[in-house]
Amino acid sequence: SLMQMAKTASAIANLQEARLPYVVLLTDPTFGGVTASVAMLGDVILAEPKALIGFAGPRVIEQTIKERLPDGLQRAEFLLDHGMIDQIVNRKVLKDTLATLLTHCGAGAMSA
Repeated sequence: SLMQMAKTASAIANLQEARLPYVVLLTDPTFGGVTASVAMLGDVILAEPKALIGFAGPRVIEQTIKERLPDGLQRAEFLLDHGMIDQIVNRKVLKDTLATLLTHCGAGAMSA
């Protein structure tokens, strides 16, 4: 995935240049460099319910800091409550949510 980061960054820059929205969907689990880089750069960041999202997993963090993490710290709901993501979306309504979002962003000509 490290080799793809430059291509992904270039694609994001192309979207910005074209004034098109960069929409991110965080699925369970989303960890590592993806979270630290491209995943949190979206114009709109969506996540699946209860998705685990972070740079390192809870066990690694707890072993590093030698403390227990608060329950739900890396769950989508926690990130929503703390302004890190924009919306939690169930896959059953994802297509409709994306269509509405892209229409509101002025990208209505794009197919969802």
